[in-house]
Amino acid sequence: LCRLELPTASEAAQVQAASPLPEQVRAVVDVLAGKGSHASQSLQSFIETSNSQLYLHIPVHEPMVQKHLESLQSSCGNGLETGALQRLTNLLLVEGLTDIQQKEHDILQAETTKGLPNVSKSIPLEKLFLPLSKVSIPPRISVTIGVAGIGKSTLVKLFVCSWAKGDINRDIMFVLPLTFRELNTYEKLSAERLICSAFPHITEPGCILAGAARTLLILDGLDEFKTPLDFSNAAVCTDPKKEIQVDNLITNIIRGNLLQEASVWVTSRPAAATQIPSGLVDRMTEIRGFGAAEMKDFLDQMFQDNRDLSSQVLQHIRANRSLHVLCTIPGFCWISGSSIAYFLKHSSDQSQGGTVVPSTLSEIYSYYFKMALSGDWLEKPRETLRTEQAVNTSKKLVGSLGRLAFYGLLRKKHVFYEQDMKAYGIDLSLLHCSLSTRLLLKEDVQASTAYYFSHLTIQEFLAALYYYTAAKRAIFDLFTESGMSWPKLGFLNHFRSAVQRALQAEDRQLDIFIRFLSGLLSPQVNKLLSGWLLVKDEHGGFRSQAISVLQGCLNTDHAISSRAVNTMRCLQEIQHTDTAKAVEEAMRSGSLAGMLTPMNCSALAYLLQVSDVCLEETNLSNCLTYNVCKSLLSQLLFCHSLRLDNNQFKDDVMELLGSVLSVKDCQIQRLR
Repeated sequence: LCRLELPTASEAAQVQAASPLPEQVRAVVDVLAGKGSHASQSLQSFIETSNSQLYLHIPVHEPMVQKHLESLQSSCGNGLETGALQRLTNLLLVEGLTDIQQKEHDILQAETTKGLPNVSKSIPLEKLFLPLSKVSIPPRISVTIGVAGIGKSTLVKLFVCSWAKGDINRDIMFVLPLTFRELNTYEKLSAERLICSAFPHITEPGCILAGAARTLLILDGLDEFKTPLDFSNAAVCTDPKKEIQVDNLITNIIRGNLLQEASVWVTSRPAAATQIPSGLVDRMTEIRGFGAAEMKDFLDQMFQDNRDLSSQVLQHIRANRSLHVLCTIPGFCWISGSSIAYFLKHSSDQSQGGTVVPSTLSEIYSYYFKMALSGDWLEKPRETLRTEQAVNTSKKLVGSLGRLAFYGLLRKKHVFYEQDMKAYGIDLSLLHCSLSTRLLLKEDVQASTAYYFSHLTIQEFLAALYYYTAAKRAIFDLFTESGMSWPKLGFLNHFRSAVQRALQAEDRQLDIFIRFLSGLLSPQVNKLLSGWLLVKDEHGGFRSQAISVLQGCLNTDHAISSRAVNTMRCLQEIQHTDTAKAVEEAMRSGSLAGMLTPMNCSALAYLLQVSDVCLEETNLSNCLTYNVCKSLLSQLLFCHSLRLDNNQFKDDVMELLGSVLSVKDCQIQRLR
């Protein structure tokens, strides 16, 4: 009744027969059951029982609702291309977060699972807030997860626009979309002021606070919130007019102490979603990445004036298995597509120099930044390229943004405000240039402007550029922003420090940063960026020693973890491929037996993710011992078809394999 889901007469009669009700509520139930003579008058009344604090407020001011609809419709604009958003109209229904989602970096999640979520159920967007069956109730707390760049904010915009047009969920009277970027600008808020300040046209929020109008509160981007949610120690607040710390307000809303009758929809990157206790989440969904046809359509839309270029870009992406997996993420696909197209556009000029198609992450981003610095965007004619002075200004801006990116990464900060920009010496007037708009996006929020990098990997590449440049002259540990540390001299000491920090970081947030840092030492990247962001051939003095540092991380007898696989990827970035090539050749020829040292096991684990040899079937026959099998177990989870015959296994290995097959992350479908 309180949610205005008015029952039929027979259903109301059942309510009558239930346990004793307050007198005023009994009167309304009688009316609904057909026993009252003044139904229309009673249904228009406002009933309040002071002893039970139960509210039933039927009339909601139509002009206020109309203003809210108009406000949302105007914010939608024409920014949504329905063809490209078909993927978002069906979400994956998941039962909580997997171990990988809780512990790994977004990019490693995609690489490890090969972009294929281990889920079979889906739910249409229009049914996201409806019961799953006739005997269940609508979810109060819904959480949608997705890696960086997958389209979470786009999904929210799609839902809000569809609802504002009356296409879906017409039973919801108010949809209130908010971002955590906006919430970051407040220190204290009440539930009432939250609604009034974000939606000033809602002049009477009482109907929402009291639950008299079905409301959906959307909180987009939990991973961008400045304060971790602490459900264990948050003070309880039930007064909608009391101002409390914003993080405390959010926890009380999610717990149901405030806005009890409102549905709440939170979007987040997977790791940040662990802040919400699973017992409070009624429904969890996940946004899937591109399928093959969707990736083609996306690239066709990117290069709609040049379909030949689109097909060439797609061909190069498909030829590189690792790159193809990452391009299931739309944000990454856009960066990769732009970089490869830029390479193809200039390949005729570079044919004499032996330049190869960008294949590693560092090469992709080097082309992207070279394109950004020169102003040679694909949609601009070449004669409008920047002057030398403009390029120098852009280089200076990249340096300032790099420092911001690096220390933001250390503090897990991905959204910045004007005071942050000034603190890092960034000239706000330069943030309107073409370069800045490709690297840094901005959004006007309450009495301020929020800035954020166009993709998480852009922040990580900028951070690696800053660290690489600063490490050559720094005399203190760069990970200590205050500069107070033991002296640390020489690039190699700083490189070793960064590798150790990445390996020790529990949240794995430095994994891609260290991959980019390694890539900046590769000859190919130096050739691309020399004269722009790097000094020509300066990498030569550091490269061999950096390779030794990385290899030293692999010579252990411990289980082969995703950290070891990431270290192998760092060696690929630095263009040291000897170990991986030797193991791959042994796999092709069936001669792996006897050569699986700890380093070669790490290479094997890496190849399980990227090699075409393992595409149809992973053949590890006649080459594994008990210890090697045990060390590789966590990586064998993601082989769809696995051959382990003729390995002389005993019962203890069978127990290990049995435990693996029951893990939620396991993708093994055939095992021999």
